[in-house]
Amino acid sequence: MLHDEPIKALERRIIDVENFPKPGIVFKDITPLLADPASLALAVEMMANPYRGQRIDLVVGAESRGFIFGTAVAQALSAGFVPVRKPGKLPRAVEGVDYALEYGNDRLELHSDAIKPGSRVVLIDDLLATGGTMAACCELVGKQGAEIVGITVLVELKSLGGYAKLAGLGKFRSVLAY
Repeated sequence: MLHDEPIKALERRIIDVENFPKPGIVFKDITPLLADPASLALAVEMMANPYRGQRIDLVVGAESRGFIFGTAVAQALSAGFVPVRKPGKLPRAVEGVDYALEYGNDRLELHSDAIKPGSRVVLIDDLLATGGTMAACCELVGKQGAEIVGITVLVELKSLGGYAKLAGLGKFRSVLAY
């Protein structure tokens, strides 16, 4: 099928790395995709296109790979970008959320005044595994009174069930699913 070709082109640029960052985990290394200009451009377009014409005000991306795709998608949509960071990285007042991820616990923070109530927001990340990071991002965005228009990731690891944590938080899309 012609539609499958762009997906296959992106999949060829992702390398599985076994036992990283700890034994039993198969890490999806997207750095070869990022290094290839055509693949990077295709990935960004596939993430941005569903939101064209939907009056998106802000794109929110989580540290750190969410910054890569988030800023590119924001630029493609003529929207602003808001970073969600690890503790102690933002210089002004923050709101924070503690969450569990597939191999430990963490915390994310967002400037308290980063998003105006009623803003139309898309959340972007490179990968959805157990859904903890994205659910925490949605909680932070919700605390600021924004409307979550959608959630998009480049890669979804379906077997880890992360999508279930996002039910009802916004329309979810993944470019690639494993």
